[in-house]
Amino acid sequence: MTFKYINKTIFTAGIAAVLFLSSCEKDLDRMPESEITSASVYADFNNYKLVLSKIYAGLAVSGQEGGDGKPDIGGIDGGTSNYLRQYFQVQELPTDEAVIAWNDPSLPDLHNMNWSANNEFIRAMYYRIYYQIAIANEFIRETTDEKLASRNITGQNAETSRLYRNEARFMRALSYFHAIDLFGNGPFVTETSEVGIKPPPRIERKELFSYIEKELKDLESVLKDPKTNEYGRADKAAVWMLLSKLYLNAEVYTGQQRYSDARVYAEKVINAGYSLKNNYNELFLADNNIGNNEVIFSINYDGLNTRTYGGTNYIIHAGVGGTMAPDDYGINSGWGGLRTTKNLVNLFPDPNGNLDKRGRFHTDGQNLEINSQVVFTDGYPLIKFKNLRKDGSKGSDTTGEFTDTDFPLFRLGEAYLTYAEAVLRGGGGSNATAIQYINLLRERAYGNTSGNITSINLDFILDERARELAWEATRRTDLIRFGKFTSSSYLWPFKGGTKDGKGVQDFRTLYPIPSTDLTANPNLIQNPGY
Repeated sequence: MTFKYINKTIFTAGIAAVLFLSSCEKDLDRMPESEITSASVYADFNNYKLVLSKIYAGLAVSGQEGGDGKPDIGGIDGGTSNYLRQYFQVQELPTDEAVIAWNDPSLPDLHNMNWSANNEFIRAMYYRIYYQIAIANEFIRETTDEKLASRNITGQNAETSRLYRNEARFMRALSYFHAIDLFGNGPFVTETSEVGIKPPPRIERKELFSYIEKELKDLESVLKDPKTNEYGRADKAAVWMLLSKLYLNAEVYTGQQRYSDARVYAEKVINAGYSLKNNYNELFLADNNIGNNEVIFSINYDGLNTRTYGGTNYIIHAGVGGTMAPDDYGINSGWGGLRTTKNLVNLFPDPNGNLDKRGRFHTDGQNLEINSQVVFTDGYPLIKFKNLRKDGSKGSDTTGEFTDTDFPLFRLGEAYLTYAEAVLRGGGGSNATAIQYINLLRERAYGNTSGNITSINLDFILDERARELAWEATRRTDLIRFGKFTSSSYLWPFKGGTKDGKGVQDFRTLYPIPSTDLTANPNLIQNPGY
């Protein structure tokens, strides 16, 4: 059985200590739907992989049952609160890459950039992050060497348990990375925190940066070598990739440049034996788990075993509407939601008439100009993620309701872009090598050398990141790093809530700590501006 399927197992036992996060809203403060205790679960080594899979699955699905039943957090629909769905929304909707037609209360506020501390979607993202941290802490706490020995888990089983423990530490670091990027500061808890005794302390952004860095630097020596773990599980390359992203944004997070470190860790990934997939479009299909040597770490889906209305299921269904035929995307219906703005569309025309295959948009019946966000035919849908296999057949759920398409959270293409940007920002390395890496991406995109370039600058890199990584949940972070997220110097339709766009105040580079958590935890301090 491959981890693509193990990852989907929803295991309820052994997570009672999620309650230690007393700052979370009361809907989250409930016991698992099981009479099984942590002690009985961890007494049996055979359960350990199942509990670990719950931590991985926390990025992919929303609760204890298929179709988002028994969601892990309350107060919002299970499918809506899905980790990847909300991460996609908070990273893409406030940018030039995505706009959504739905008029759910507070959802349009994301693209309009006028959200408040009561925004339910931001709150869902926040609680997803800390729920993940909570269940990772529980697993780490229950798999110390002392506890393994007390349960007579020895030899190879003990070694395997330590590997699982370190993978859980990576997953915790990943969620803390999302916390530092989205919220800056917040509650801080580890496996050594007292459970349910008092509200967690607040950690400053710089201090959280140091914690994440220290954890990842330790993990790079204890996880499996690149490409030797099961598909969908973390290894050293995943650690290196996350470190490169942390260092690339260090100036935003701490005020101190770490571009040399970003380059070094991007190089570690580049030299780890990965290669670009020949066909860019195949990165985003239902069988993208097969023969894919580019993806370093993915969030995995299976239409029969991970039934959620979040994740790639949301991205694919929500991006289909108007005259688009759902069958062409391997699904049974379009939800008429996601499109992109003309800013992304206009990055693709080639002055020489050559075709960049990454720039695929549905234009039939669509208007390039967005006059109304709630009209699906205003704006071009991006044709990228599909629930079709390479041979054109649909995913495993033949009804087309749920998708198989995995989400490539880290891949080699981004490592190339990170290297090039770090070089341009003074991080050392070779400008010629940076251009070589960019041209590898462009040769794949064009199918030949017609799109190759001979020089690069930072503006080009930002545009190339959009062309290569559109709808892969990087755009908000990129625009902030380049000083264009809030600025009036770069506008897109309905930025700031006006048709032609306008600049917004700089405090929008951070999301607010949810008002519910401020009420529950007196140690927290609201981000400025909210």
